[in-house]
Amino acid sequence: MEVGLEGVLSARKTIYRHMQPSPLIEHPLLTRYLGFKTRVKHENHNPTGSFKIRGGLNLISRLSPDEKRRGVITATRGNHGQSIALASRIYDVPCTVAVPFGNNPEKNEAMRAFGADLLEHGQDFDDAREKVEELQSRKGLCYVNSAEEPHLINGVASYALEILEQADPPDCILVPIGGGSGVSGILTVIRAVSPKIRVIGVQAAQAPCVYLSWKQGGFVTTESADTIADGLATRVPFEMTLEIIRRWVDEIVTVEEDEIAEAVYHYFRTTHNVAEGAGAAPLAAAKRLSGQLAGKTATLILTGGNIDSRLFAKILSRCGD
Repeated sequence: MEVGLEGVLSARKTIYRHMQPSPLIEHPLLTRYLGFKTRVKHENHNPTGSFKIRGGLNLISRLSPDEKRRGVITATRGNHGQSIALASRIYDVPCTVAVPFGNNPEKNEAMRAFGADLLEHGQDFDDAREKVEELQSRKGLCYVNSAEEPHLINGVASYALEILEQADPPDCILVPIGGGSGVSGILTVIRAVSPKIRVIGVQAAQAPCVYLSWKQGGFVTTESADTIADGLATRVPFEMTLEIIRRWVDEIVTVEEDEIAEAVYHYFRTTHNVAEGAGAAPLAAAKRLSGQLAGKTATLILTGGNIDSRLFAKILSRCGD
């Protein structure tokens, strides 16, 4: 199976056995804050609190009997791991998840609660990923890459179809980029169904490997990915998603740490929704691009709400003063 509209349509039949479409809502206070019409795609309302569950459900359901028996292993900063853990529990598949030391403890607790065996290794996501690739070959486990999986991308792309079905098409969609599965899913659907919609990707300025690769036309890695948006904290692009991004994305912007924090605060203030850093990044970019987007309708992808409670409290205290 390749990444494509046919795969997305097939994936959502599987996904909707276990979850409902997420809401697409216009919040008047948020529209007033930005100065143009805005709708929010609330992937934070999904099981596991993130868009990633869509990919996990589709991918795990399609493993062979032998792969399910052997079990899966993956690396994550949290949302992908929760997705694979919950889907593995549903389909009775042994699951091991690697995270870096110092990972969001609440995401770690959630993965354990969904039944995953948790392994801590390294200083960041890419360290944990390299450990998983080593263990996979040694133990014969089925390795689930967090981005380089067509079934995973087709699954997460189902939320793009919902955007087109739930309201009139927006002028643009702003979506965060970490590993790139979410933006790749959006691009796959939008370019096939409604190609005039602009798609703007958003990265953290402290973790800009995809932005730099897109801008420079190469394959750029960074030495660190030190951002409060753990879902964006990658140092190394993924080849499959980078190819899709290069082919179809209209623009990529980067946002600073204080802009991400402000966006977390304003999501709570204007919608009473909790957004993690990655989920808030499109709002930060929308505020930055408010002049460009004036008079248009934008859809912001709130990809997840699994922020560390201590960080959330700190942001509300600082930004609310």
